Amino acid sequence: MPEQPKLDKLFDKFLQGQAIFKDRNALRPTYVPDELPFRDEQMNRIGSILGPALRGAPPSNILCYGKTGTGKTVVARYVLDLLVEKAQQSDVKPPLKAFVNCRIVGTNYRVLRSLCEAINARMPDGSEVPFTGLPTDEIRSILKRKLDSEPNILIVVLDEVDSLVKRDVSQGNDILYGLTRMNGELENSRISIIGISNDLKFKEMLDPRVLSTLGEEEVVFPPYNAMELRGILQQRVELAFNPGAIEDEGVINLVGALAAQEHGDARRALDLLRTAGELAERRGDEKVTQEHVREGQKLIERDTITETVKTLPLQSRVVLFAVYALANSGKREIFTGECYNAYEKIASALSLDTLTQRRVSDLISELDMLGLINTTIISKGRYGRTKKIRLAVSKRQIGLILEEDARLSKIAKDLFGQ
Repeated sequence: MPEQPKLDKLFDKFLQGQAIFKDRNALRPTYVPDELPFRDEQMNRIGSILGPALRGAPPSNILCYGKTGTGKTVVARYVLDLLVEKAQQSDVKPPLKAFVNCRIVGTNYRVLRSLCEAINARMPDGSEVPFTGLPTDEIRSILKRKLDSEPNILIVVLDEVDSLVKRDVSQGNDILYGLTRMNGELENSRISIIGISNDLKFKEMLDPRVLSTLGEEEVVFPPYNAMELRGILQQRVELAFNPGAIEDEGVINLVGALAAQEHGDARRALDLLRTAGELAERRGDEKVTQEHVREGQKLIERDTITETVKTLPLQSRVVLFAVYALANSGKREIFTGECYNAYEKIASALSLDTLTQRRVSDLISELDMLGLINTTIISKGRYGRTKKIRLAVSKRQIGLILEEDARLSKIAKDLFGQ
């Protein structure tokens, strides 16, 4: 009898109950475990601020700061869920809650529609609020009418709130000001906001009117250290993997060490562990090894760069393309002036408004912070200073991503002969 094909064996494992995963969702960023280790201080602080909602009093607004993967979102969800559960157990009217990912929902209309959806606010005819088409004032009235139909407290979590302002400073401030001002327009209800930001300098971008109302309370989330990351991983391994699916302690230690290098990013650690498990699963391996972890690291880095480049605003993408085009034409040292000249050509070919050299220099700094390029400041004595720029990631990879845009690909050929 011929040997069973490896793929057939893999499918058999799925049919019999996966050999690797028990519940892979336990490794996803949106998963909220029953216990949150190493965040007692932050949970108690947020809980004490939200507690008045149990007596029908509106809580203060909160801003939560910290780098990506420091537990801000999961703690906010965890405390809110417990607050609602406690209210229900105590026969107290629970607060309403809404969760808005500002990176995805980036306009005033879409933010308001998300809030309508969260509290089941409907059009006068009973239909759902449409995705587009209504005047903003009308959708705002629908939300207020639903909230004021009886005394309510609505707690709104604005995740990655800084992206609203970074995308468009004026519009972002208008959205936040509109939400904070709504309390003055409601008769029976109140809105409290929990803003979650990955950018510690976020407040500097806020209009003073917004800052005075939004930043009433602040909670800071420091990065996890290596020991804490290991504890989080150990907890999730028990939830996500079948017994014996992880080869040895070295796997968890390696994942923790790699994530600790990324400034204590627990989200990255969990992503890496899940990716390693999926690699083992796809190959039909029975255990997750350190080799799977190292391969998973390469996959995540590649995917992260791709996502970062594709979600850049158009002007930032054009600046990055200018650096790439100069590097690809053989330039070993690229200075700010040369980059700006290349940017001007590309912007003109795309019929874009040409930014000033100072603004392009700011965009170069932002690309540097994202890890897509490296810059070094060079002093030219009395002639001032300039930046020396080079790509921080594979030229081939950046080229493949950027050239998926047909217009940029054509411009590369027309202007740079690439």
